[in-house]
Amino acid sequence: MKRTKQILAFALPALIGVVLIAADHIDAPSSMNTTADIADYFAFEPSVGSDNTVFAVDLQTNVLPDLAYGTFDENVLTEINIDTDGDLVEDLVIQAIPRDGRMYFFGPVAPTQTGLSSEVLVDSPLGDVEISSTTAVTETTPEDVKLFAGPRQDPFYFDFFQFNAVIGGMAPGGFKVAAEATDTFDGANTMSIVVELPNAMLGTPTATNVLGIPVYKTWVTTNIKQ
Repeated sequence: MKRTKQILAFALPALIGVVLIAADHIDAPSSMNTTADIADYFAFEPSVGSDNTVFAVDLQTNVLPDLAYGTFDENVLTEINIDTDGDLVEDLVIQAIPRDGRMYFFGPVAPTQTGLSSEVLVDSPLGDVEISSTTAVTETTPEDVKLFAGPRQDPFYFDFFQFNAVIGGMAPGGFKVAAEATDTFDGANTMSIVVELPNAMLGTPTATNVLGIPVYKTWVTTNIKQ
């Protein structure tokens, strides 16, 4: 049963029992040009040997330079999925959903269901932060969880027009060297969600990367209210 007092305290009564359906980046027409459209996902240590992990999700409304900052869609739940036993099924999730100018985070906790559908885990609040605009605003909880949500410079360096020319057979010289390439997305913004938390909240990693460093198996989904 959901705890009504907690739901009201977080101003999320409309989320009770809501089921949301996942969508992939660009693949689903309903996600294009909205913050259900996943641009990038990063998971990393904030410093070598740190006992924390940072999860950063970039959602984008548009990818053309000099456009105004977008906004988060209150009908979109972003879900970071973490596999702790190596079976490629999420054992823990961290959720983020916006309401009234703030981003609310939940988890990390076992989901009520796995796969393509999700339910907002209002019984497991992680914290919340004001959604930034031109000035970055971060929040640190008593559990040393750091939160951010808002626009950031698109981190993707890519000469998109030269790429199209190459695959279209219109660039016999091929790709340009770095000094001559153009960063098509320079000046473009993504809507970013970032959470840093102690690894103790995630359990012991069950996988190692090519360098032999323990890592979590993790992926991100966006889910649209149905």
